[in-house]
Amino acid sequence: MKKATLFIYIVLIISIAACKKDFLDRKPDDQMTEQQVFADYEKVNKLVTDLYSDLKSRSRGLAFLQHFSLSAITDECRGSTVENGQSRTYNTGGWNPSDQPGSGFKWGDIYATLRIANLILHGVRAYGTPDNPLNKGDLDIRMGESYFMRAYYHYLAARLYGEVPYIDYLIDPNGDLAIKQEPFHTVVDKISKDCDSAIALLPVSQTDPQFARVEKGTALALQAIVRWMAATPLYNGGVLPNDNRIGKASYSARDNKRWEAARDAAKAVLDLKMENGQLRYGLYTNYGPNDFVSGSNNKVYSRLYQLFYDFNAFRTEGIFMLMNDKWEAWQGDNYPPSEGGGSRQQPVQEQVDEYEYIAPDGYGYPVYDARAVADGYDDANPYEGIKRDPRLYRDVIYNGAMFRNSVKNMATGSDRIGATNSTTTGYFLRKFYREDYRPGNGVGFQIHYPLIRLPEIMLIYAEALNETGGSPDEIMTMLNTIRQRSFMAPVPPAVKGDKEKTNEYIQRERRVEFFYENKRWFTARLYLEPSSARELAREQAWQAAGGDNDTRSQKFWPYPKCQRMVNGMKPVEDPNGKIVIGGKKYSMQRFYVSTWVFVAPTHYFFPIMQDELIKDPALQQTPGW
Repeated sequence: MKKATLFIYIVLIISIAACKKDFLDRKPDDQMTEQQVFADYEKVNKLVTDLYSDLKSRSRGLAFLQHFSLSAITDECRGSTVENGQSRTYNTGGWNPSDQPGSGFKWGDIYATLRIANLILHGVRAYGTPDNPLNKGDLDIRMGESYFMRAYYHYLAARLYGEVPYIDYLIDPNGDLAIKQEPFHTVVDKISKDCDSAIALLPVSQTDPQFARVEKGTALALQAIVRWMAATPLYNGGVLPNDNRIGKASYSARDNKRWEAARDAAKAVLDLKMENGQLRYGLYTNYGPNDFVSGSNNKVYSRLYQLFYDFNAFRTEGIFMLMNDKWEAWQGDNYPPSEGGGSRQQPVQEQVDEYEYIAPDGYGYPVYDARAVADGYDDANPYEGIKRDPRLYRDVIYNGAMFRNSVKNMATGSDRIGATNSTTTGYFLRKFYREDYRPGNGVGFQIHYPLIRLPEIMLIYAEALNETGGSPDEIMTMLNTIRQRSFMAPVPPAVKGDKEKTNEYIQRERRVEFFYENKRWFTARLYLEPSSARELAREQAWQAAGGDNDTRSQKFWPYPKCQRMVNGMKPVEDPNGKIVIGGKKYSMQRFYVSTWVFVAPTHYFFPIMQDELIKDPALQQTPGW
């Protein structure tokens, strides 16, 4: 590549950071040659740091669409109409290749950051960047981080768009810019190759002051995630309606070797050890069964709450984190109005139904299972009158829940369903929210967001074992270990050895464990749920269950996972009701909330923006768009 071309990259990237660090008697960064930049370890270190900085917009955490998480465009949450109702635009089909709400996470954004990664890897080799004179070996680690980041940003592109170009070289803007997409499995192989390069250079553990930078386990985990994606139906034997993808032929037949690859990659993470022989990662188990969050009526376990605040949790089970993702003021966007909040995103009944019922026999059953109803699940009193998965009480504020020493009532007052800035589903969010914060009370803190947590890898391993004929005992141990950490009852013994039932428990565990962590949008599509025969049949049965939507909502559930509606739960005054708030008795009643748009195959992927198609004439638009 011509020096002038490389110089353009240096000016664009280094000049952004020019005001952040002062050096005595130095030339302005925009007057430095590329050789001078890569002759300085600190400048290279700054470029690598920029790769981390871009995560805040490229791999958004608590607000993926700038103001809403991805939960608000799935059957996890419903978003409000503030900020031009970004999530509503997606849910009503109002987006297209020329107009998409939100910014920072799309095609052009991701590939702009990939240019930085390629610049670093090229420049260090071309100009022989010296090691850190204060700590030998740092340059190799920075190179390992850059290899990982190149893999990770390609992963971000692939999970949104499916088939993408894998650019592992520095593009000459004066050269051929017609760069073609590659089949997903080819992209996965290249991601894995870059991860291998990272693994060879990275330490097993990054310690202060480098804490939260990527390490060997981070790269191993990314390999496990992309191998798992490659094994799911979207890319391994499933049928995508009107499929015109480049690699269609490689997706049409199931190959069990893909599940084997996912299994082995996940196992490598679980088996990773420190130099002292101890496992690098482990589930966070601080606090015991008698420790509860103050003001929660002994419903929210301290362990489940501290999982997202205690640094011990980030050190033990956090594999990749987005540090300082948000600060305290963000919480007010989703608090109930009675707490000064705006209820920007509200859990829906589809998600609440996934938190299992704990039966008298000591095992967990889905609330829509006949066994749960026979053993005592009561849909009119579904929260505190019975035992549910403890994560429900940590994640959701429901009618009758105690939050900040105040019992919340969705039937009257500022928190009533449909009131200004209040819930439209009968629920408020609780996960990630600190109970000691109230808007304007002077409490300040940062919120760190986990991009990859250990349970994600554990579930990939359990699922891969289930798909490849692995040990039923090992699968149950893996599932029950995750559940036990959350004080949740184990899987019923009868499930062991039943592949279909085991898969149902794995998928439900994934949905509950990672609620509101931006996983659901992708998993629903990886498993082709919206167009599966099972879910379409369930949707037809729902339509036939009554003459209006509220009747259907009450008579037929679990609801279809077709991403075309959301439902809620409202309190109804009832002299025989078992929920008592303010001297009044209530029973809970399901109701229909909203119709959404999901068209297959269009909404399985984000569309490539039109201006990107013009820049690169070799690109093919994602299916349906």
